[in-house]
Amino acid sequence: MEKTLSGKIEINVRFNEADPLGIVWHGHYIRYFEDGREAFGNEYGIGYLDFYRQGVIIPIVSIQCDFKRSLKYGEKVIVETIYKPCEAAKLRFEYRLFNSATNQLVATGTSVQVFLSRETSVLQLTNPPFFEAWKKKHVPL
Repeated sequence: MEKTLSGKIEINVRFNEADPLGIVWHGHYIRYFEDGREAFGNEYGIGYLDFYRQGVIIPIVSIQCDFKRSLKYGEKVIVETIYKPCEAAKLRFEYRLFNSATNQLVATGTSVQVFLSRETSVLQLTNPPFFEAWKKKHVPL
């Protein structure tokens, strides 16, 4: 059975994220994914700065979002970020966004990030050693 690593963060929907009708603009859902990834990384020790200190940057190469319901200004959204292990040299996450008050699912999505050398921006075809060690610690077979 695959061990699942996940994290949750609650975010206030801000005024500048909503259109004149008070509905959150669709692009901000991707920002919520980013907030979830950052919180996950900080919780589990694989944040952006952890990679950076190891000489690696991790740009997003694919992101996808399926919208289920609208969020509105003044609501709170819970972002659940789920790490999806894979053998390839990349990071994969799944996301579920919930309205905090109603617990209704408002969006789902995925993202893929690859490893590049910080100095040369060359794609790394294998996982960085520190990430392999992280996987062995957090994602046992």
